[in-house]
Amino acid sequence: MTRTLVLMRHAKSSWDDPILPDRDRPLNDRGRRSAQAMAQWLRSKGIIPDAATVSAAKRTAETFHQIGLKCPVQFTQRLYHAGPDVMMDVLRGQTGATVLMIGHNPGIAEFAHRLVETPPPHARFADYPTCATCIIRFDTGAWNDIGWHEGQPMDFAIPREVM
Repeated sequence: MTRTLVLMRHAKSSWDDPILPDRDRPLNDRGRRSAQAMAQWLRSKGIIPDAATVSAAKRTAETFHQIGLKCPVQFTQRLYHAGPDVMMDVLRGQTGATVLMIGHNPGIAEFAHRLVETPPPHARFADYPTCATCIIRFDTGAWNDIGWHEGQPMDFAIPREVM
């Protein structure tokens, strides 16, 4: 049995209001288009998450809504600017076979690097730009059995490539 993680960084957020708290920044127009493009890319690959866990920040929640999934979603403060260890703990608590996780940099980039056995051959994997998405497969029947460097990257893309 396998498990599939769709690891996505939130889409581009707006900086129009300089006094708005970071947690409350919405997506900008480019971010909304990017999230929709990545959703189409995932569908074209036949990847339909059956569960999602998303940082409770406005830009991550809005990214999830722009994707248009009809699956159970958990919005959690634990993923707001979380590091890899917290992200792993959240992932290990999941039950779906294909899980979408939406978070923030720099944690998400480091998490991705620590999850995969070998990084995908993509120049932008290292910096994980906004709305970058990696599909990672694990040969296990349960999320709580995964460990570092065990995932196989199936694909990685950024919005600019799929729009």
